[in-house]
Amino acid sequence: MDDWTEKYRPQSLRGLIGNDTVLSQLRRWATEWTQETPPKKRVVILSGKPGIGKTSAAHALAHDLGWTIIELNAADARNETVLRRIAGSGSANETFDDTGRYIPSREGGRKLIILDEADTLCERGEQTTEGGHDYSDRGAKKAIVAMAKTTRQPLMLIVNDYYTLIRGGGEPFKTLCLHLPFHDVTTSQITELLKHICHSENIITDTKILTAIAARSKGDVRSAVNDLQAVSLNRTSLDIKALDAVGYRDRETVIFDAVRDVFKARDSATSRNSMRGADIDPETFILWISENIPREYLDVDDLAAGFDAVALADVFLGRVHRRQSYDLWAYASDLMSAGVTAAKTHPYGNMIYAYPTWIREMKGSQPPRALRDAVAVKLARLTHVSKHKARDQFLPMFHRLFQEDLAFARCMTTRLDLTEAEARFLLGKTHEHRLPEILNDTETVAVERRVDKQSVEKKESEETRQPSLLDF
Repeated sequence: MDDWTEKYRPQSLRGLIGNDTVLSQLRRWATEWTQETPPKKRVVILSGKPGIGKTSAAHALAHDLGWTIIELNAADARNETVLRRIAGSGSANETFDDTGRYIPSREGGRKLIILDEADTLCERGEQTTEGGHDYSDRGAKKAIVAMAKTTRQPLMLIVNDYYTLIRGGGEPFKTLCLHLPFHDVTTSQITELLKHICHSENIITDTKILTAIAARSKGDVRSAVNDLQAVSLNRTSLDIKALDAVGYRDRETVIFDAVRDVFKARDSATSRNSMRGADIDPETFILWISENIPREYLDVDDLAAGFDAVALADVFLGRVHRRQSYDLWAYASDLMSAGVTAAKTHPYGNMIYAYPTWIREMKGSQPPRALRDAVAVKLARLTHVSKHKARDQFLPMFHRLFQEDLAFARCMTTRLDLTEAEARFLLGKTHEHRLPEILNDTETVAVERRVDKQSVEKKESEETRQPSLLDF
């Protein structure tokens, strides 16, 4: 049985779903390679979690442009010598097509050199040997940086964690490379892809079932396709019972496990490795730890020591934002994991950990915040200021005037072209009863403006019309 992830892998960038902006940037970068002079940034870094289309985008790009591919995995070429021998020579030489015909770069002949899992490289990795050969990571990043400056062929790094790549000797990547972060594909986009596959495989099903499979994949296209293939095995139709075979990928369960390990571990190494294994960014994890320290550490001294570690971690995170020094992420991660573990002086009993209050409140306020930002953008355009200034300085007073002055509300609804949802947000619950009146008046004003505009245009047309014999 064919692997559906390969069978339905897009052959062109147009066939990929999601990340439209990123794919457009990738296409522009590749187009620059078709010119005589290589682009300023000769290396592109595709980052994002597994299964969201990074490798597919690389292969589709090469297919669209007729480029040959040299693909390496970081596990296959870890040290400087191996990397220079395989990728380095490929980046410096010209290329041949599939028939063996020589194609110079000036005629569009290119090789796309892909280094997958590049974030697993580290400058001082553990020394490992196999067959008498050294496969340590030492010097690998240095070799890639050198290639980024001189390569005559497009070079692509694919990573799951961008910040892991630039730590420990990877700082030059920020200036030498074009970073394109891939984001989760939406449930609706994955659902449409699953519909296409079902149609091609002659499988009868309901859209709700495909939507459920897409939602459970958490934005991972590869997982969604694999799940569909698993439940479709030896079937020509799918019903709701087929979903029982699909496990739910609960991201929060992974986080809860990591939080528990931090509080319950007896040594710092265990909690540190648990956090790193869960692949949680420090800015999210610190919220989970801060929320649950008072629940776990009932001893006052342990509580104070735990919050001291978290406070220092927060200082490092602040410096990351201000100075773009992502090397400090490692210190922050160690403090909020190993530091909190070391803060306790004795073990505690079982505890039910809580979801961070801040994240819950932000999720609950997401629709109002979206409406607030939408109004701020329109207000900024009208007043010729930045969105942030319009939101922070103008919007509070605008909000109050909109509620208390009906004529002002009618005028602004028309001038800003406010939607019904935006007008309702500005009115609030107390004045929401005025919404129909404002919208009806606004519609009347809009009609009158259109009529007046048509009259003016007609009059101007008559004034500019050339006289004819019928006018005399």
